[in-house]
Amino acid sequence: MAKAETQSKSKHKPSGRKTINLLDIPIIKHFIKSNYYPGIFQWAGIGVFAVIMYQLLFGTSDSDKNFGTAMVWVLWWPVIPILFVAAGRFWCTVCPFGKVSDLVRRFAGKESPMPKFLKKYGIWIIDLSFIAITWSDHVFGIVHSPRGSGYLLLLLLTMVIITSVYYERRTFCKSLCFLGGLAGNYSRAGALELRGTPDICRTCKTQACYRGTDKAEGCNMFQFVKTMQSSEDCNYCGDCVKNCPNDSIRISPRIPTIELWGLHRPRIEHSFLAAVIMGIVFVQNVTMLSIWEETLYYISTITGTTSYPVNFTIAFVIAMIIPIAMLAFASKATAWCDRQTNTYQHFVRFGYALIPLDLAGHLGHNMFHLLTEIKAVWYNFLALFQINHTGDLAVASDGAVQVAQMGMVFIGGFASMYVVYRIGNKQSVKKLWPMYLLMILFGIVNFYLFSVPMEHRLHTH
Repeated sequence: MAKAETQSKSKHKPSGRKTINLLDIPIIKHFIKSNYYPGIFQWAGIGVFAVIMYQLLFGTSDSDKNFGTAMVWVLWWPVIPILFVAAGRFWCTVCPFGKVSDLVRRFAGKESPMPKFLKKYGIWIIDLSFIAITWSDHVFGIVHSPRGSGYLLLLLLTMVIITSVYYERRTFCKSLCFLGGLAGNYSRAGALELRGTPDICRTCKTQACYRGTDKAEGCNMFQFVKTMQSSEDCNYCGDCVKNCPNDSIRISPRIPTIELWGLHRPRIEHSFLAAVIMGIVFVQNVTMLSIWEETLYYISTITGTTSYPVNFTIAFVIAMIIPIAMLAFASKATAWCDRQTNTYQHFVRFGYALIPLDLAGHLGHNMFHLLTEIKAVWYNFLALFQINHTGDLAVASDGAVQVAQMGMVFIGGFASMYVVYRIGNKQSVKKLWPMYLLMILFGIVNFYLFSVPMEHRLHTH
């Protein structure tokens, strides 16, 4: 009997490295298979979202005192990349837009197949929409306008409803959501993964994880667990766990970034976005520094106009082009050192090495807002009940935050260089030095930007 149990357990072990399966813990497995998961999180998310939307659209127009503004831009936006690293795309299960999509499809959905152009170009649409929303924030001041933030969320909600009426599963989340590319890239570097057990999935004939059963619908993100090799699109909704007749699914903690050098089919869209995010993070940081006004003035002397939209757009485009160009140049130099692979292949493969540094820069920037403005969430919440409370918004000094930011950049830079080492199949520095140099340069720029005092988004109450 003991021998049989041992053999059964051995079949459930994935090949390669040893992993812990969280579904081996009875209480976790029972909860995920129950009807309460993930609904308990989704309905709570919808309730909070409704309050936020009301406050953004009908609450005070003072962004410093609006509860919705504080929740979205001081709490949610800084925390979201942390969630992607810690728990992959679990947020996409909790996200109110995802639940709205499920409800619309259930009661009014035509369930037509996703259009072919979305399957082919969806990630490019996501990349462009992320860029467009970031640009709009700076040009139209969305972050500082409760109404602007509310209208943006209403626009996204309208897109969710329209796509859910016509198309199957979560077409919007998969191919149109502006957070999709960011979530996918960061989740690849995350500390959690869901996979099937190869020996069991190999003989499975039901494909219940993808097709669905009477217990739950098929994967709403169009994933087939049998062939999954990336956490890019898995939102840990648990439907595959409910549907699998063979208990093949495992959810395991892992070493962050380990997926980045093991991808079988790297894609240029992901590397392009990784480079673009580097530029966007630079812009986000620079606009909060004293040198920003000098930068705008210099650009205005060239353009001959003081129009902020025009001058910011130029700075924004240049900031995105520079990392792309630097990655291309480093790829060309690496191809020259390693004659076996061309520039395009190096660009696609090594672009993934930028992701840890992207995360470090993004987390460092957001950490400033989170730690120096977080009390605004509590103060503005109390204000909903006519309780006025004033005081400093910070829970940490600017100096302490700077130290943490620089520590994060050091960790991100080291991780990026290690990813270069692993993507390059542990080749000598002599062959990979252009990529190592690229990571060092990006790290130095981030160090400098975090060494300069930043301006606060919200101010003392």
